[in-house]
Amino acid sequence: MENNQYRGSRMTDVTVNPAVTAEILALAHPLSGLRDLDGLVRRSAACELVAIGEASHGTHEYYTWRSRLSIRLIEEQGYSWIGVEGDWPDCWRINRWVKGQSGLDVGVHALLAGFERWPTWMWANEEVAGFLDWLRGWNMERPLAERVGFYGLDVYSLWDSLRETIGWLEERAPEAVPAAKRAWRCFQPHHEDPHEYAWNTRLVPETCETDVVALLEEVRKHALAAIDHHDDDAFGALQNAEVAANAEHYYRTMVSGSRDSWNIRDHHMVDTIERLRQHLDPASKGIIWEHNSHIGDARATDMARTGLVNVGQLIRERYGADRVLLVGFAGYGGTVVAADDWGSREQVVRVPEARTGSHEYLLHHCLGVPAVLEFGRDRPGPWLSRRLGHRAIGVVYSPENEHANYVPTVMGARYDALIWLEHTGALRPLHHEGPPVGPEFETEPSGF
Repeated sequence: MENNQYRGSRMTDVTVNPAVTAEILALAHPLSGLRDLDGLVRRSAACELVAIGEASHGTHEYYTWRSRLSIRLIEEQGYSWIGVEGDWPDCWRINRWVKGQSGLDVGVHALLAGFERWPTWMWANEEVAGFLDWLRGWNMERPLAERVGFYGLDVYSLWDSLRETIGWLEERAPEAVPAAKRAWRCFQPHHEDPHEYAWNTRLVPETCETDVVALLEEVRKHALAAIDHHDDDAFGALQNAEVAANAEHYYRTMVSGSRDSWNIRDHHMVDTIERLRQHLDPASKGIIWEHNSHIGDARATDMARTGLVNVGQLIRERYGADRVLLVGFAGYGGTVVAADDWGSREQVVRVPEARTGSHEYLLHHCLGVPAVLEFGRDRPGPWLSRRLGHRAIGVVYSPENEHANYVPTVMGARYDALIWLEHTGALRPLHHEGPPVGPEFETEPSGF
């Protein structure tokens, strides 16, 4: 690689010293086409999991390049499932569609219209639609056992998961329905609003925990034998029961003001990853789609000081750092789809140029063009070992409070590779958000 492909020689700002510039240039190669992902694809061959992030939930280029890398992992390295930062019931419906098990006469746009929980634009967008269309086409050329699945890892779907669990029990184990109905009746006075339920438990120390755990035990008793015979519906029911139990705990913890709700959520996602691997094939290789704040190792950020963990850290610890590839994203400026408050309508927001002294600032001034940066196992140099701000944009974003969106990060410890994009554009939602139907509470650590 010729260094003059980049602008490093034109550096004048004192915050970017020659050693930092030299390290960034040595690690980077330009990103313009699919072949520029070759290095990441080769490294993935020895991995069990590849976690691909995003620096926002509303950027076209992050979704597009993540899809392109995922397609190559599926085509060339045999990756056989995708787990995303989405709800289990919604993604289970997508999973059955991409595998050709349901919705044969339903188009992808109608399929994604089923996302109703705010923010719908995270999954109901043209970028995801294009990928799912490709995935269905890929799967239809293969036997059912070899088709790639699409699964939700998140914990939010308390009521939907309860409803799905009860439906499965009514069909497969009617003798267990009374336990399910007890859990449903316990939650019912709260009008299918998990936040109302959680707030009420603060005022009256009575919870639905005992009922929902009893429901989980009933489903386990009736589903495990069927799962051993590769019954997908039984596995889906068991996962819905796991979601219901963990969601009850999550929402109750969240309203107490405890940051432990973050850990409950990420532990749930990692446990779901392991359940998927065991159900599909313990030797299967999976792709994870989540925000950088989940897939970048928490120990390389200020999260660790407050006792927070995340998916990236936990899968490195569980499966071994050499069996996991963590790929982050970063950008300098452009536009993004976000909301100005939780539960409000989405809009296209301008993303200002990165703050002076941040990782994004250095990358812009050293490179000036999109690039892939791969980090080796060698001792990191002055950039990879340096703790600097790294921008993270959530579903709520205010450029006026830009300073709050930078997470102190040691880049070389947080990811195994970084995809750098100079200027990015907004995601293309399939529809606008409807009027708010209730509050949506921030669940991420400050700065995310």
